[in-house]
Amino acid sequence: MWDKLEQIDNRYQEIDRQMAVPEVASDPKELQKLAQEKAAIDEVVTIYREYKATVKSLEETNEMLRTEQDEEMAALAKQEVTELESRLEQLSEQLRLALVPKDPNDEKDIIMEIRAGAGGDEAGLFAADLFRMYTRYAQARGWGVDIVSANESGIGGFKEIIFEVKGKGAFSRLKYERGVHRVQRVPVTESSGRIHTSAATVAVLPEAEEVELDVNPDDLRIDIFHSGGAGGQNVNKVATAVRITHVPTGMVVVCQDERSQLRNKTKAMAVLRARLLDIEQRRQEAEVSTQRRSQVGTGDRSEKIRTYNFPQDRVSDHRISMNLHNLPRFMEGDLDQLIDALANDDQAKQLQEQLT
Repeated sequence: MWDKLEQIDNRYQEIDRQMAVPEVASDPKELQKLAQEKAAIDEVVTIYREYKATVKSLEETNEMLRTEQDEEMAALAKQEVTELESRLEQLSEQLRLALVPKDPNDEKDIIMEIRAGAGGDEAGLFAADLFRMYTRYAQARGWGVDIVSANESGIGGFKEIIFEVKGKGAFSRLKYERGVHRVQRVPVTESSGRIHTSAATVAVLPEAEEVELDVNPDDLRIDIFHSGGAGGQNVNKVATAVRITHVPTGMVVVCQDERSQLRNKTKAMAVLRARLLDIEQRRQEAEVSTQRRSQVGTGDRSEKIRTYNFPQDRVSDHRISMNLHNLPRFMEGDLDQLIDALANDDQAKQLQEQLT
């Protein structure tokens, strides 16, 4: 890690020298490029330089302690050594975190899509339980939840539900939820008491700004129709539901949750942009590297990431082999312990990749 940090520090100094060259200083584009590179490593360099200064101070204080005859001065030196050693530990941890590449999507709002998988009606009920779990988690963190569209099953579950989560850092916390979630329990529809296994898939997409993704209006087919389900007289009189088809990909997004046609269109476009950005980012990842990428990094939805075992009161995350009990509390949105563990594991893997 220290060789890597020294290389970064040397590059920082080299950027300073380049920016001072008249030819570069008079070229706005090149100057901006260098300034952005410098800003990206500024935090690491600042911490690293403080670390080196603290190491030097510790060496000097230890040397003074070895030769100091005055007891009072020696006691002060010992106290300073303890403080400097504690500071070095803090700086070392900060450096490890600073070396982990920042995910540009971490602070973004997100769109979550939960779909019932294998398991019939029970899978739909589990999808509804997951939606409630994430809603509770979002509420506890002061985030807003807004349903985009919902396809309900007949007994209170969801075949599919798409919703927005708006709040600072939403993607940074909930990105670890994408994948296949499996539940093992006795369904309410089961009279014999047998344990069933069913599943639901969770997709987590960072919301895409319009400036990030240029969607050609000519590639869109927009249909307006009457909403289905509850809604009173407005449903019957005014066509407010919106279906947007992205012709090049065949992707279809429907939103009919709002009474306003404009609001439905805005929500549908947000989902479409997020999906298209997700496709583009995956394509870029594949081009950049064919090496190993963790399931968390790629968001591979084909693999089972977690099992919720109700008879054993246990939730198991298979990516980090972590088991937690008190499943009812977990289903009420108490997810932080597991999400923290997943984030730490992700950071450790990314740091290892950076150093190798």
